[in-house]
Amino acid sequence: MKNKLIAICGALAMLCCSAGWAAATLTIVNGDPAGVGFNDPTPVAPVGGNAGTTLGAQRLNAFQAAASIWGATLDSTVPIHVLATWEALPCNDTGAVLGSAGALQVFANFPGAPQTNAWYGEAETNKLTGADADPDTPEIRARFNVNLGRPGCLTGSPFYLGLDNNHGDNIDLVAVLLHEFGHGLGFQTYTDDATGELLQGIPSIWDYFLLDNSTNKLWKDMTDAERAASATRAGRLVWNGPVVTEAARIVLRPGTPLLTILSPARVAGIQRVGVAQFGPPLASPGVTGEVMPVVDTPPDTGLACTPLAPANARAVAGKIALIDRGVCPFVDKVRNAQNAGAIGVIIVDNTPGSPPPDLGGDDPAIVIPAVRITLEDGRALKAVLATRSRTHSGLVANLGVNLAVRAGTDLAGRVLMYATDPNQPGSTVSHYDISAIPNQLMEPAINEDLPHAVAPPRDLTYPLLRDIGW
Repeated sequence: MKNKLIAICGALAMLCCSAGWAAATLTIVNGDPAGVGFNDPTPVAPVGGNAGTTLGAQRLNAFQAAASIWGATLDSTVPIHVLATWEALPCNDTGAVLGSAGALQVFANFPGAPQTNAWYGEAETNKLTGADADPDTPEIRARFNVNLGRPGCLTGSPFYLGLDNNHGDNIDLVAVLLHEFGHGLGFQTYTDDATGELLQGIPSIWDYFLLDNSTNKLWKDMTDAERAASATRAGRLVWNGPVVTEAARIVLRPGTPLLTILSPARVAGIQRVGVAQFGPPLASPGVTGEVMPVVDTPPDTGLACTPLAPANARAVAGKIALIDRGVCPFVDKVRNAQNAGAIGVIIVDNTPGSPPPDLGGDDPAIVIPAVRITLEDGRALKAVLATRSRTHSGLVANLGVNLAVRAGTDLAGRVLMYATDPNQPGSTVSHYDISAIPNQLMEPAINEDLPHAVAPPRDLTYPLLRDIGW
């Protein structure tokens, strides 16, 4: 059973170049017309181990280098064909779509499928069956931005075509290719992450490992509405695969910035935070104290844009101040709380959305830690504080780096997936979360410090592919 995701139309000017003979063969299929992309005759000087003397040749050499890395990592007797073109993709002066790639076809319930009732990309299907399920169709379709670096398209930041990762302020093409090829090999769900709708009523193999730790339900077992909601829960969507979880102990750094609610027991747990770019960095064991809201009078708000009134200053002294975002800079709010004697600050966002961004600003006089939490998490804390006088139970929290939690995992050691509110089509769900340290290849944006690696001890891309059957 199969479903074709993208139809291939028209004749191709094809030039096939193979690489990665050690364990699998990735073949780059040139789909560009004459004079464009891989066929661009513009003379260029060799750069960073790329000996091509035309722009087109250097682009093809970079594709071959990425294909070689994946070919040396994978295990398949069936060649993997990547139909690639250089096209005008969306961009402006400050941002650009670098490229995209994905499976052209998916298959389910084929003979020998390790999991029945699950979609697999064609490259993986071929690997599992040992035969090409559709010899007439490339397994992966890839498009890359031909205008990158030109005026109006991330001006002045073109692709670096060297093979040595010495890209400076430019964008390393090989790293981008490794990322996009990863999607084509299966690092993606074929379920609609915005609506939660399954493709033809069948889950992706991905959905058998995608877990919402707030409901303890796998995506394959959810309703459409539950999946759509799960995709927006930053810090709650995790990968529940044994290979990735084990590899994370090697790849990811111990310690992640968190707000840990210690009491009362009914709300105890961890919350994602955006960290401040000013003041001391969060540390271990961090700052622990009772959380106390700021109350400005008049008016009755919690903005802390002016010095705290004496009564509220006494209430906040020696406590962690809870402050609302808005009206004035973050540094003003934190400075006013610090002057009142607060030992830390939690700023509650004033618009829905997750994960919480960092706090911008600069003030060398600030010496207490500060974090931002989501509007949803802030409302939960305020609900507890509203009942403290009746229950005589204070809200106690810790601002710090939890060394028991690796950067980019939940408390159980499962790697976080990228969940955002609102949903970001093309990014949400089918990437690792941006909280991972070190940065991972399959995060939604290409970071400057990525090596050309897809496997441990540096990267978690291949472990996920192994979980789904590679």
